[in-house]
Amino acid sequence: MTVRELYKILNETIPPSLSCPWDNDGLMCCPEPEREVGRVLIALDVTDAVVRCAVEGKYDLIVSHHPLIFKGLKAVNDESFVAAKTIELIRNGIAVMSFHTRLDALEGGVNDVLSAILDLRDAEPFGEEGIGRIGTLVEPMSVVDFALLVKERLGAPVVALADAKRPVRRVAVLGGGGSDDVEAAHAAGADTYVTGELKYHQMIDAPEEGINLVEAGHFYTENPICEKLSQMLLELDPSICVDVYGAGERILYL
Repeated sequence: MTVRELYKILNETIPPSLSCPWDNDGLMCCPEPEREVGRVLIALDVTDAVVRCAVEGKYDLIVSHHPLIFKGLKAVNDESFVAAKTIELIRNGIAVMSFHTRLDALEGGVNDVLSAILDLRDAEPFGEEGIGRIGTLVEPMSVVDFALLVKERLGAPVVALADAKRPVRRVAVLGGGGSDDVEAAHAAGADTYVTGELKYHQMIDAPEEGINLVEAGHFYTENPICEKLSQMLLELDPSICVDVYGAGERILYL
């Protein structure tokens, strides 16, 4: 299967119609559209380390969640770190496909995977763009026990908790930066909201507003999608060698 053929299939499986209007994702870099795809590297972010891994490992394609190119490039030279990575990828004939908010919103995507990890039942979309999910625990839990469960299940080194003193039963989740959807989660009936990043004043105000907030880290709430992408690619073409880049994030918790 060529790069062009694989992207056509993935574009149908993860349609751009699900992307938020402000997003920029899709076929980020495609120096050789007719190149046969034999080796694929999956990563949350296309960092310089991921690019080096792809070059050294002779991969044909990188599939990422976060876009390689988010804001428009004004020049293609080594003075921009994004452009420099793109030049290196083109030089080595490596394509990049990024599936961002459309993968968040997709049935079976980022937020359904997150819901499953946290054992939420009957998860359904919430919010204006329908990216997040809201579901129900089988049995209520204390908010402290639930926050510790989130930490354990996601492998996060730390979580932040705003405790509204409410038992946890109805939980909303949104992987990554979910600060814009706190009110939507509350309006949808959530007693607890789990996301990757929140603002200080949201955490401070949450107990007074009556909603528990659990901030578990952008990386940790989204990285599980990499394994799902691996499964998706192998189902499309079992002959492809698919590896998940596992070096983790660059942020250190000291």
